[in-house]
Amino acid sequence: MSLEMRRPGGGRGLRRALWSLLLLVAQACGGCEGSADGRATPQEEDLAGRREKMVELQLASRGIRNDRVLAAMRNVLRHRYVPDLDPSRAYDDRPQSIGEGQTISQPYIVALMSELAQVEPPCKVLEIGTGSGYQAAVLAEMGCSVYSIELIEPLGVRARRILDAEGYGDRVHSRIGDGYAGWPEFAPFDAVLVTAAAPRVPQPLLDQLRVGGRLVIPVGDHWQKLEVHTRREDGFERETIIDVRFVPMKGEVREAQK
Repeated sequence: MSLEMRRPGGGRGLRRALWSLLLLVAQACGGCEGSADGRATPQEEDLAGRREKMVELQLASRGIRNDRVLAAMRNVLRHRYVPDLDPSRAYDDRPQSIGEGQTISQPYIVALMSELAQVEPPCKVLEIGTGSGYQAAVLAEMGCSVYSIELIEPLGVRARRILDAEGYGDRVHSRIGDGYAGWPEFAPFDAVLVTAAAPRVPQPLLDQLRVGGRLVIPVGDHWQKLEVHTRREDGFERETIIDVRFVPMKGEVREAQK
């Protein structure tokens, strides 16, 4: 914390004012995460326990096997990405509202999409739909450089602020805009993850994959399928994974549908 202070009339008054301010800050931070001696607070220990249960009960028990994915899900503080929610609820087995009609995906879905990307560092991933910033943080924790696009400006601005505060600012590059056309300046990508459901697969996203790269995307309107499209030398290979429910992808993808 940096404090900008104006000098009172004398040095003694300045010191008295400074000590009073520091005392107030210390009292105010009595319930903050982290302790003066570096030990975990009871709240931090509780949330770490919830993350561990999330990984074991929601992810590993459902077939998530990638060690890099599991480690990232343990290390990324999910509750930081939904600041308006009770932190203990952030690890529930369900999506949560983040405002603007959008959600942070269920932990299992974040882990599944991260695993389906099949990336190893150093990796470069395009994400369409920054949302809360949590999926981008997980990919960054896995060792990837992430290029993330968010259509809804307030969400993009908030996610950028949180990602910077959580230490992912140098690994997650973000911008506000329509993700339909991808981010061709930084293509080709090892993987593209789309966190909103498209009525059909946007061709520009396929085109920005390297050979061997994978597009992970929910496809459909009311009824959706999570699909993986892998780029091969002679075309694309499609695999359908599971039924899902995502918020709809907006913008040019809807115009291109007409």
